[in-house]
Amino acid sequence: MKRALISVYDKSGIVDFARKLVDKGFEIVSTSGTAKLLTENGIKIKTIEELTKSPEVLNGRVKTLHPLVFAGILADKHNDEHLKQVAQFGFELFDIVVVSLYPFSETIKKEGCTVPEAIEQIDIGGVSLIRAAAKNYGSVSVIVKPEQYNTYFDNIGKIDNNFNLKLAAEAFEYISIYDKEISGYFQKLAGKQSDDEFNVHFVKGTTLRYGENPHQKAKLYSTETNGFDSIIEKLHGKELSYINILDIDASYQMINEFDEPACVIVKHTNPSGAACSENILDAYKKAFACDTVSPYGGIITVNRTLDLNTATEIDKIFTEIIISPGYDEDAFNFLLKKKNRRLIKYNPVDLSSQLNIKSVTGGLLVQDNDMIVVNESEMKCVTERKPTVSEVRDLMFAMKIAKHTKSNSVVYAKNLQTVGIGGGQPSRVDSSRLAVQKAKRFGMDIEGSSVASDAFFPFADGLIEAANAGAKSAIEPGGSVNDEEVIKAANEHGLAMLFTGIRHFRH
Repeated sequence: MKRALISVYDKSGIVDFARKLVDKGFEIVSTSGTAKLLTENGIKIKTIEELTKSPEVLNGRVKTLHPLVFAGILADKHNDEHLKQVAQFGFELFDIVVVSLYPFSETIKKEGCTVPEAIEQIDIGGVSLIRAAAKNYGSVSVIVKPEQYNTYFDNIGKIDNNFNLKLAAEAFEYISIYDKEISGYFQKLAGKQSDDEFNVHFVKGTTLRYGENPHQKAKLYSTETNGFDSIIEKLHGKELSYINILDIDASYQMINEFDEPACVIVKHTNPSGAACSENILDAYKKAFACDTVSPYGGIITVNRTLDLNTATEIDKIFTEIIISPGYDEDAFNFLLKKKNRRLIKYNPVDLSSQLNIKSVTGGLLVQDNDMIVVNESEMKCVTERKPTVSEVRDLMFAMKIAKHTKSNSVVYAKNLQTVGIGGGQPSRVDSSRLAVQKAKRFGMDIEGSSVASDAFFPFADGLIEAANAGAKSAIEPGGSVNDEEVIKAANEHGLAMLFTGIRHFRH
C-alpha cells in the first residue's frame, strides 16, 4: 500500500487532496490538527501516535521526531541494504510527504508579538520532515504548498525522479527562506547588525525575448509579495519586453504621485509630458501638448478608469502601451482593435517598504525608495517675493515630475501642465535650455511658469536662463555654496523661490 504523511499548518485544499489520495489507494498518516480536520471530513487516517506508539509531548513540540517516521521517509527504495533493514524492523515506507510550516514570518510581523510567541512558531519537526523527503527525492515526493496539489495529480501514474527532483528543489527553497526569516529575527534579538550581508528572494522567473538589445538574454523575477505580476496585469497585446517593463515601472511610479485626475506620457523612462485636470481626457490632451512627437511609440498612463472619449483621443497616435487602473467596457473593446498594443491594468500598492536595487560591476546598490517630494514643514521661501497659491501648486506639480526625470532635470509647469522638460544632461543649465527649446518647438507658453530643479542650481546661470524664458517662480533643494548668488539673481529677476532641502537625483 502507498502511504502519505500529511502535517500542514496551511490547511487550504488539504481535505480534497487527502480524499483524492485515498481514492488512489493511499493510506494517510497525519498529526494532531491535520488528523482532526481529515477525520471530521470522513477521511480515514492513521495518527502519528498509532504509528510510533509514542504520544505527542512538550505541548506538541515533539510528535514526528521518531525513528519510525524518519526511517519511513529516508529509506532508499533502490538500496538493497536499506530494504533489508526495512523488512527487519518493519518500517512503513512513505511515498509522499505533505508539510507546511508554522507561520513564523507572519507572527513576528504582528504588532505586539512577544519573543515567546515568536519562538513557539519555529517549526522543528516540519522542517526535518521536508528536508528528509527532499533528500530522498528518488523515493519520495515532497509537497510544501497547496498550489502543488493539482500538479501532483496531473502527474500521478508517471511520477519519476525528474518530477520529484523539481519538488525537492522547491522544498529546499521553501525551508531556506523560512530559516532566513528566523536567522534575521535572532540577529536582531542578539543586537547584531543585520545589514552586513544582503539577501533577496525573487520567484516566478519569466524568460523575455531579449534584454535591452537583441544580443542580451533577459528574465523578469518577482518578489513573493506584491510582485510585479500582481501589480501590473497585461490585459491585451504582445508580450512585454525588457524595455517595456522598465518604462511601465517608470510610468507606474510617476502616476502614483498624483491623487487628482492625471496623465503622464513616458518614453525611455523619462516623461515627455504630464498634466492634472478635472478629467483624464483633458489631462491627456494637456500632457500630449507638451511634446507631440515623443508620445509616438510611447506609454500613456492615467490614474482613473479609461473612458471611450479618452481612448478615442489616444488612439489617434501610435502607442506601445496604455496603462490605467481600469477600463470602461466600450473603451476596452474599442482599444482591442489594435492587436499588438498592450493594454495594462495596474493595482496601486504601497511602495514605501520596497527597496530600490541596482546591479553594479561585482555588486549591488540597495537603497530605500524615494517616497518624499518636499517636506512642507522645512520648505522655506528665500526670496523677497513669496509665491502665490497657484504658483505653489505648480511648483509642487513640477517637482513631482522633476523627481522622475533623469538628472540633471529641470521642469517648467503652468496650470498643472508641463510646458517644458529637460533632463539627462551633464549640466543643469543645459537641461534648462533644452526644456526651453522644446517648449518653443511645441508652442508652449512659458511666460509666468514655475520651474523645478531636482538638485540645487550650482550657479546663477541656470536660474537666469529660466527667468529669461519667462519663469516667475522656482523650487529647488538649496544647499549650494553659491546659494546667495542664486537667490540674488532670483530677486533681481523678480522670481519667488522655495528651498526644500530635499534632492531628487535619478541616475
